[in-house]
Amino acid sequence: MADALIAVADMKSLNREALEAIIAQQQLQIATEQQARISRDSEIEHLKLVIAKLQRMIFGKKSEKVTHEIEQLELKLEELESHESECMAARPALPTTPRAKSTRRPLPEHLPREVHTHLPTEDACPACGGTLHKLGEDVSEILERVPATYKVIRHVRIKMACTKCDVIVQAPAPSRPIERGIAGPALLAHVLVSKFADHLPLYRQSEIFAREGVELDRSTLADWVGAASHLLAPLVEATRKHVLAAAKIHADDTPIPVLAPGMGKTKTARLWTYVRDDRPAGFDTPPAVWFAYSPDRKGEHPRQHLSTFNGILQADGYAGFHHLYEGGKIHEAACWAHVRRKFYDIQVATNSAIAIEAVERIGALYAIEREVRGKLAPVRCEARQTRARPLIDDLQNWLNKMLTRLSRKSDTALAIRYALARWRALTRYLDDGMIEIDNSAAERALRGVALGRKNYLFCGSDAGGQAAAAIYSLIGTAKLNDIDPESYLQHVLEKIADLLITRIHELLPWNFATSQPDLGSSQVST
Repeated sequence: MADALIAVADMKSLNREALEAIIAQQQLQIATEQQARISRDSEIEHLKLVIAKLQRMIFGKKSEKVTHEIEQLELKLEELESHESECMAARPALPTTPRAKSTRRPLPEHLPREVHTHLPTEDACPACGGTLHKLGEDVSEILERVPATYKVIRHVRIKMACTKCDVIVQAPAPSRPIERGIAGPALLAHVLVSKFADHLPLYRQSEIFAREGVELDRSTLADWVGAASHLLAPLVEATRKHVLAAAKIHADDTPIPVLAPGMGKTKTARLWTYVRDDRPAGFDTPPAVWFAYSPDRKGEHPRQHLSTFNGILQADGYAGFHHLYEGGKIHEAACWAHVRRKFYDIQVATNSAIAIEAVERIGALYAIEREVRGKLAPVRCEARQTRARPLIDDLQNWLNKMLTRLSRKSDTALAIRYALARWRALTRYLDDGMIEIDNSAAERALRGVALGRKNYLFCGSDAGGQAAAAIYSLIGTAKLNDIDPESYLQHVLEKIADLLITRIHELLPWNFATSQPDLGSSQVST
């Protein structure tokens, strides 16, 4: 239809009826396209809402199924948004309905600038032939990608011989991150971050390297990961000591499939995370996370992990933690997010009035926490005592009252009993400004593991699980300190082989400092 309209050479030769028919056809086409655009926009907004809702469920039951559903919805969202842009590009002249403009971020200042200067083709004024002089300039920028480049660094050690005797001198061989390995620090850091931060399994990385002209088979990359884990072990140990020296830590665990030797099947192992982060209480102590691997979920593992720890442990209601609180060295602080989640699931499923009110009451506690986040512990404690404690006391009375009205086997009654059974641990945060209202710090630390688990399918062995825990510890700690993990690991791998063990603390992320090189700009005239 559009081609037919464009083919009309002389509109003046058409009579009124023909012109009205053309206008009616144009208006119909515009209305149809606008309606389709409105429909696509509505579906895009709906998909964004559903994805956001599913992401809040990522650590709940059936998280693997939820993750898969999110991936499918995001793929559909990408296709809809791409189709929308394609339609707009195909018909730029048609009037469109107003759309919400996305805020474009400025291009990063640290990137190098390659300046292309475009001069007019005219040497003189096209109107009068006069001399042209510069009046000003218009500047626009586009972001371009330079493909990854590789280089071979050849170390040549010259041998020098004495002219008077048989002595030969030569510079010592420079150290390598991996003994007799061909991987430089930057390449090795890239492999580690790609696997454990960007969730790219080694076989996929091998395919990417091959496309870029470098043949690195999966077994070679696996050897590098294992050797790097061994090399970084002292730094992981220093991170562990820093975490366990805190007065309060967050703990959680997540399943990780591991290939069982000789069985052709997987067993369910665990990755445990322990997080030190006192910034919400106004402290400037560097945050850190330590991961530990175990082949099962027996309670003996956290007991061993926390054998030297004294203080507050913020965790969920896992029974394996309970024996830790018996000796009086470790005190339990429970998680209000777990309590709220149980009521929220009931609210979504049944629209229960009791569940709705429970969620609202717990939300009032979180509103207070948002106001005091980052303030000093005494200030937080005072706000909780004066404002949160009356709400919690009233909540406890209300829960007990509601419990008498419900069947013992109902989901709502189970959620209420879950909260009341942990009441002392749930309210401990009221008396200590260091304690958080929930265990979100630990759940955030496990998010990367949950994403990676979807791509890896399983670890190859217990040794692979231990290597994963080591690298997760360093990458997670770098992220907590707002440091680029790849730059940090490159720096560490450049230094650690030659560093005395007594100075290993110098390589902890918060002691890492780097500066951007002076990249400047190049000039290209066209």
